[in-house]
Amino acid sequence: MADAPARARADTGHHPDPAGPARADGLAVHVEDGLAAVRLLLVDDAAARRARARELAAEHAALWRAVGEQVGGGRLMRPRLTVAAYLGLGGTDLAAVAPVAAAQEVLHTAMLVHDDVLDHDETRRGRPNVTGTVRRRLAARGVEGPAADGPVLAAGLLGGDLAIAAAFDLVASAPVPAATALRVVRSMARAVDMTVAGELLDVTGALHGPTSVDALRVAELKTSVYSCCTPLSAGAVLAGADEAVCGVLDRFGTAFGIAFQLLDDELGVFGDPAVTGKSVLSDLREGKRTELLRLAYLRADGAQRAVLDALVGRPDLSEDDAARVRAVMEDSGALHEARLVRADAVRTARTTAREGLPDELAGYLTGLVDATAGVAG
Repeated sequence: MADAPARARADTGHHPDPAGPARADGLAVHVEDGLAAVRLLLVDDAAARRARARELAAEHAALWRAVGEQVGGGRLMRPRLTVAAYLGLGGTDLAAVAPVAAAQEVLHTAMLVHDDVLDHDETRRGRPNVTGTVRRRLAARGVEGPAADGPVLAAGLLGGDLAIAAAFDLVASAPVPAATALRVVRSMARAVDMTVAGELLDVTGALHGPTSVDALRVAELKTSVYSCCTPLSAGAVLAGADEAVCGVLDRFGTAFGIAFQLLDDELGVFGDPAVTGKSVLSDLREGKRTELLRLAYLRADGAQRAVLDALVGRPDLSEDDAARVRAVMEDSGALHEARLVRADAVRTARTTAREGLPDELAGYLTGLVDATAGVAG
């Protein structure tokens, strides 16, 4: 689809130069330029929101500070996808794409804040998250135990709400035609709705047997849509891409997100916490309904299933217990099969990109897949 950048000039009001920055020195260099603009915008936007919040109430400003500290702490994968799609499809105006790309990161923050509430977690990446920060602040004032639980829960719920509102506000602030911004807003609203569906399936999974939950569908709804498909769509819409290109990006993003989630689930059991920052006990203690666990139950013999029944879902699961569960997952062939499923998703993403997108964009996106979801087991 070599003519995609030319078609990507349809209805944004922007008129990208086909020989513009995305083609001059390589897409990767200009994506990094775009991300630098996004980082600056995220810092400035958080500071401005805290300043406005101080005019309303000190507690409001404190909550914004806690939320702001959670923004932009990772690899900025979602803004990266937005910027890459925009530049790779012919866009050239970083001032136009930066607020929309930043919005994807702020929406991600909202999802994380709410996800931590659902998981009863008060730390993220080894540091206090929004609820953890509020609990510490309350403890410093002598408010602890059950007396603090209500305000802490409220902070998590309201902090996530603040971030969702800020994400939509960022899109509205972008210097793009109103019709273009509206398309992005509607796409993000749909992403929130679908992510809620995925979260509901996830949190109610423990009510069903390990083989009864469609973990790949949960991954698609909870991870693929808002983490991959929506950021890619936002960049494409800003670049004026046609529906065919948007469809390719959606298929790519779905496969990418599933592969990413499958790897994350594997690292949640077999990873190195010192490298990943992710516990290898919490998913097993929770009895999280992953594809890996589903395959383990399907492939386990009687003795192996007894081990899974006895240990998975125990809140006091020890490292020795986890080692026994890992042995079942490996010896039964479940780990190998889960890796094959992930490899198939990676292959689908790569093929979709290479067959349906401009070469430079396809190369950049397949590189991201390989780096973040295609790690060999």
